[in-house]
Amino acid sequence: MTVDELRAKAAERRQTCSQIKKMIVSRLDLEVDPDWITDDQPLFGRGLELDSLDVLELYVAIEAEFGVALYDSEMAVFGSISRLADEVDPHLRAGA
Repeated sequence: MTVDELRAKAAERRQTCSQIKKMIVSRLDLEVDPDWITDDQPLFGRGLELDSLDVLELYVAIEAEFGVALYDSEMAVFGSISRLADEVDPHLRAGA
């Protein structure tokens, strides 16, 4: 992979992560600036402190925004913004 390809992939990741952050803040009515959320910050627990109802809303939001259907077996993707980005944008997945 060339340096230009790596830069393009990094820019795509930043854009996807930013889009996810804005979606989360908007759909869940969080009183947080999306830029405050880091890519590796946990979404649950000591992170954004989301709950099970928030997950349901995110399932719907991700399918509407990105056209990606997630399933109960894929709960690990809600670990962080970065994991969600890998799931919703197949170009970001390792080895792509």
